[in-house]
Amino acid sequence: QVQLVESGGGLVQAGGSLRLSCTPSLRTPSSYTIGWFRQAPGKEREFVALITGSRHTRYADSVKGRVTISRVNARTPVNLQMNNLKPEDTAVYFCAARPAGTDEFRYWGQGTQVTVSG
Repeated sequence: QVQLVESGGGLVQAGGSLRLSCTPSLRTPSSYTIGWFRQAPGKEREFVALITGSRHTRYADSVKGRVTISRVNARTPVNLQMNNLKPEDTAVYFCAARPAGTDEFRYWGQGTQVTVSG
């Protein structure tokens, strides 16, 4: 069964940094794409970044240059390094997984809260 667990959220001042981690279960195929999304209060969930099984990456325009998604290999956590955080980055951050070659993220973690004080 594919399961995802996020960690690393917290409270940080504007301009600070946080690193979020998404740990997939051992049953998660190495070919799966892992993505990060966020949802701020009163807003729809939005895409942040993703990394494919072959480690290709993609970012939302709103975070380009400030966020890096990475993983060492398919059995290690997917990290989201966030720098120069802004109050508008405040949200619950979720990681999700989808099979290679598909568009739908089928598996979701519970989320981790990121709060940026300004």
